[in-house]
Amino acid sequence: MTSSSTTSTITSKSLSPKEGKTKQSPLRVIPLGGLHEIGKNTCVFEYGDDIMLVDAGLAFPSDGMHGVNVVMPDTTYLRENQRRIRGMIVTHGHEDHIGGISHHLKHFNIPVIYGPRLAMSMLQGKMEEAGVTDRTTIQTVGPRDQVKVGQHFSVEFIRNTHSMADSFSLAITSPVGTIIFTGDFKFDHTPVDGEHFDLARLAQFGEKGVLCLFSDSTNAEVPGFCPPERSVFASLDRHISEADGRVIVTTFASSIHRVSMILELALKNGRKVGLLGRSMVNVIAKARELGYMRAPDELFVPIKQIRDLPDRETLLLMTGSQGEPLAALSRISRGEHQHVQVKTSDTIIFSASPIPGNTISVVNTIDRLMMLGAKVVYGKGEGIHVSGHGFQEDQKLMLALTKPKFFVPVHGEHRMLVCHSKSAQSMGVPNENILILDNGDVVELTADKIIKGDPVKAGIELLDASRNGIVDARVLKERQQLAEDGVVTVLSPISTDGVMVAPPRVNLRGVVTTVDARKMSLWTEREISWVLENRWKQLTRQTDSKIPEVDWMGLQREVEVGLCRRIRRELQVEPLILCLIQPAPGGTPAYKGLPLEESETKQTSANSSTKGNLRRKINSPSTSSSASKTDVSVKSESEVAESGRTRRRRSAAA
Repeated sequence: MTSSSTTSTITSKSLSPKEGKTKQSPLRVIPLGGLHEIGKNTCVFEYGDDIMLVDAGLAFPSDGMHGVNVVMPDTTYLRENQRRIRGMIVTHGHEDHIGGISHHLKHFNIPVIYGPRLAMSMLQGKMEEAGVTDRTTIQTVGPRDQVKVGQHFSVEFIRNTHSMADSFSLAITSPVGTIIFTGDFKFDHTPVDGEHFDLARLAQFGEKGVLCLFSDSTNAEVPGFCPPERSVFASLDRHISEADGRVIVTTFASSIHRVSMILELALKNGRKVGLLGRSMVNVIAKARELGYMRAPDELFVPIKQIRDLPDRETLLLMTGSQGEPLAALSRISRGEHQHVQVKTSDTIIFSASPIPGNTISVVNTIDRLMMLGAKVVYGKGEGIHVSGHGFQEDQKLMLALTKPKFFVPVHGEHRMLVCHSKSAQSMGVPNENILILDNGDVVELTADKIIKGDPVKAGIELLDASRNGIVDARVLKERQQLAEDGVVTVLSPISTDGVMVAPPRVNLRGVVTTVDARKMSLWTEREISWVLENRWKQLTRQTDSKIPEVDWMGLQREVEVGLCRRIRRELQVEPLILCLIQPAPGGTPAYKGLPLEESETKQTSANSSTKGNLRRKINSPSTSSSASKTDVSVKSESEVAESGRTRRRRSAAA
C-alpha cells in the first residue's frame, strides 16, 4: 500500500452503543506498554475479530542496559494476531507514542494509521528511513473528525492541550459503550498556539454516558493544576536577556510550544540561533513546514558559521536535556563535540525535567558543565519548565467532565496509578469499578461490569543502535557481568582420551582479585581435573572408530560452571567465564600439574599441622582407577573436607 498525507474521509455515523450487545461479547483492552513505567505507550482494543491499536511508543534504556539504544514493548501478541489488525490511532507525535511504529511495521502490516498532521509528518520521515512506507497507509485527521476502524470501532478525535502541538484525546465508540482515552493531556487555558482543549465536546460525551475512562496518570502525585506552558516565557526571557555571553538551551525537540517560545525570545533579544541534534533539526523543519512554528529564515545560522558571531548575539538550541550519551549537550559536556566547546561566559539552560530513570545522567551532565566553568540554570525553582501532563486537579476535572462508570488509570508508574485511582474514588467512582493494571493485563468490559481477563504475553524488546538487532536477555546479562565483574578466559588443550596435555592458560580482564595468576591457574586445573574424572564418560560416546565422539561444548560448560562457582565462593565476584577447549590427539602425554611454592602451601594449609609441596597428576583413563584419580601428595584436613563437600554437591547436581 502507498502512504498518503491527505485528509482522511470522515465517517459521520458513529456506532450505537446498543449495537451488537446481543452477542454478549466483552470489549477487551490490553495495554502492552506504558504501565508501571514512563514510556513505550502501546494499547490494544479488541472486539470480535477486530484489533485496533492506539499509539506505539518507545522508552529509553536504564543504566544497566549496556549497548541498548531504545526499549520497545514485546509485540508477540500482535504478531500472532496480525491478520486481525484493522488499523492504528495516534494521539500525538511524542516518541513515547510513535517511536515504535516503524520498528513494528518490519514485523507486521498495519492497514491504516490515523493521526494528527504533525505526528503523521514526523512518522512519515521515520518510515522512509526504515524502508517500511509500503507497509501501511497514513491518513491525517483534525478536531472532531471521526474514523471507522474495522466493523466495531468508531473513533472521534477531541482536541486537547499538551506540551506538543496537535494533540488529541479519543472518544472510542464500541458495541459495549463509549470509551474515553485521554492520551497525554493537561488543561491549558492559554495555549501557545491558540488551540484550546475542546471541553464542550468532552462534556457532551459525559452527558451521553461514558462507559470507561482510560486517563493519563503521570502527575497523579502532584496537587493542584498544572501551570500553563506560557508561564515559562517570562523566566526564559529574563535568563536570556541577562546573559553576557552565549546562551545554550536544551529541551525536548518535540516540545513545539517550548521551542517556539525560545525562537521568539532569540528574535526579541537579537540573537541568531544555531541548531544541534538531528531530532531538533528535523522537528523544527517539519513544524515550520506545516505552520506550527513561525520563525524567519534569517534567524537561523549554520553551526559552522555561528562561531564567527559575537557570543552576545548567539543562542544554541540543542538536544540532550535527558543526559543521553550521544546527544549534543552530553558530548559538549565531555569535550567531544566537533564544533562547540564550553566557555566560562556561557549560560546553559535546562528547560526540561528529567524523565524517571534519567536523573543520574542529567545531574552528571550538569556537573560536568559546571566544572567547565559555565553558568547552568536548572530545576523547578527557576520557572523554566512546566509539565505537559495534568496534576491532580486536572485529572479530577477530566473525571468530572466525562462522568465514567468505570475507570482505568494508565500512563504512569505504579504509585501514580494508585494515586490516580484515589482521585477517581474522591470523584464518586466506586472502588470496585476501578482496575489498576500491569502491561499484558486484559480488561474485559461489558455494559454492566469490568473484570480482568487472562493476561497475554508482554515484556520488552531491547534494540541496539541500528534499531534492528535485538539484545536478548542472555546478551544483556553477559554485558552486565562484563561491566560489573570483568571476564576470565581459559584455554585448555584436552586429548580425545580425556587427558589434560598442557597447563591451562588463564587471562583476566577487569577482574579485581586478591590472588595472583598462579593461584587462579591452580583453581582452573582443579576444576578441569574434576570434570575429566567425574563427567568424562557422560560427555563422550564410543563409535565404530577408535576415536570417541566428545561433547566439547558440554565439557566447556561444565568447566565454566565449576570455575564460576569456585571464584564466587573464594572472591565474592561473578565474572563472565569463557572456556575454550582445544582438542588434542589421543595418546598425548599427560600434563603433570603445577607445583606450589612453599609459601603458598603454607597459606593454603594454615590450619593443618602437615605442610609440604602439593602436586597433582592426571593419568589416562586407560590406567587403573586408583591411578586415574588426582594424586595429591600432601593435603590438609581443611582441603580434604572442602574437597569432599564440593564433590558431594557436584554429584548431587549431576
